Amino acid sequence: MVVAMVVLSWSTGVRCAVAQTFRQTSTAVPAASPYWPGWLGPKRNGWVSDFRPPTRWPGQLKKAWQVKVGIGYGSPLVAADRVYQHARQGEDEVLWCLDLKTGKARWRKSYPAPFKIRGGGEYHGKGPKSSPVMADGRIFTMSIAGVLTAWDAVSGKQLWRRDYDAQFKRSHPHWGASTSPIVDGKQLIVHFGIDERGALVALDTATGKQIWSQGKDGPSYSSPLLVEIHGVRQVVEWNHRALVGVDSRSGKFLWEFPFPHVGSDQNMPTPTYHNGRVLLGGENRGIHSLEPQLDNGVWTVKQRWHQKKVALDMSSAVINDNLLYGFSHYGKGRIFCLDTTTGKVLWQGPGRTGANAMLLSIPGHVVALINNGGLKVIKANAARFEMAASYRVAENGTWAPPVLLERAVLVKDVRTLTLWSLPDSTASSR
Repeated sequence: MVVAMVVLSWSTGVRCAVAQTFRQTSTAVPAASPYWPGWLGPKRNGWVSDFRPPTRWPGQLKKAWQVKVGIGYGSPLVAADRVYQHARQGEDEVLWCLDLKTGKARWRKSYPAPFKIRGGGEYHGKGPKSSPVMADGRIFTMSIAGVLTAWDAVSGKQLWRRDYDAQFKRSHPHWGASTSPIVDGKQLIVHFGIDERGALVALDTATGKQIWSQGKDGPSYSSPLLVEIHGVRQVVEWNHRALVGVDSRSGKFLWEFPFPHVGSDQNMPTPTYHNGRVLLGGENRGIHSLEPQLDNGVWTVKQRWHQKKVALDMSSAVINDNLLYGFSHYGKGRIFCLDTTTGKVLWQGPGRTGANAMLLSIPGHVVALINNGGLKVIKANAARFEMAASYRVAENGTWAPPVLLERAVLVKDVRTLTLWSLPDSTASSR
C-alpha cells in the first residue's frame, strides 16, 4: 500500500520530535538515525526506504547480539540508538529499552498482566500480540488484555493508562488484543472491546483523555491505517463486522464495506491501501479491491475485483512497484504476486512454506520472515518466483514482524530478540 502524502509529513514530524527528545537527554542524533516507530514501519505500509539491497547477498548473516526478552508477537521499535520491545515474562508484561549497538538493557519496566488464553489460541501463548507505537518521545503499548499504557521513551516512566473494561466488561477479543494502535498528530487511535461490542477511540497522546469514540462494533485482530481519500484524512479499519472509513479529526463515520468474521474465519490482516483502493484479504475469503468514492457529499464503496485463488490468513500483504505480494494460507502456505489493477495472480511460490510470513518491501525485493525461523529474500518481479537469498535467523517460532535497518535486521523469536547484520563487503553503491 501507499499512504497519502499527508501521512508522510506526519511521520517526518514525529521522527524529528523523537530525535529532538533524545537530543535533550543524551548525545546528538544524526538526522539519518534508524527509526521504526511501529507496525509495518514509519508509514504502516511495509516499505523500508533506508535499506539498500547489497550487490551480492552474503551466504550468511552475522549475529551482533541476542537478548532474552520474553514471549509475544509485537514489533520491535527503533529510535536513534535505542530498541524497544514489549513482551511477557511469567505473569508480567515488560517493556525493554535496549542499546541498539550492544543489546545491553538501558531500562526494563514491568507490570502484572493476568490473562487466560482460550478458544484454540493456547499455541500462540499469552504474550502481547499488539505492536506498540512511538510518537513524540512516548511509547504506547496495548496489553494482551486490552490495557493501553503510555511510557516516556527516555526514562521508561509510566505516564498514563487506559482501559474500557467498565464499558465492555472483558475488554479484549477472544484470543487477546492484537490490533496495533496508530498515532495521528496528538491523537492515539485504537479499537477497544470484545468480539460482540466495542468502539474505535481517539485518545490524547499526552493525557489519555478521550477525544472521540465511534461505532459499536467489536475489534478484530487487524490494525488501522491512516490515509487521505478524496481529500479527507481518515482511519481505514477492518473491525469484527466490516471495513470502515472514519474521519480522523472528528470520528465521523464515512463509509463501510461489510466483511464480517464468520465462524473460524478470523479478520486478521491489516488492509493495504494503494492508488485510491483498499486491498482487503481474509481467511478463506480471497482478496477484494475496494474503491471508496465521494459524490455530492455521499460516500459509497465500489468493488473493482474479487479473486479467490489466494487468501490471507494472519499475514498482511505489501506493495512493491504496483504489485501486491502476500502469503496465502492455501497450499499450506505460499508466497504470491498479484496485479493490483486486475486482481490476476501472476505467480505463486512453492507450497508448504509455513503457517505464516511477515513481509516487508525493499527496492527490487520482498523480505519474508517465515514462522519457522527462515528469512527469505525474494526478487520483486511479475514474471516468476525467484529467491535471492535465504537465511536461518531463529531456531524456533518467529511470528513477530522483523525490523529492517540500513545494514541489519532485528528478529524476535519465541523468547529472544536478535540483531543480525549484513557484512559491509556486500554493500551496494547509493
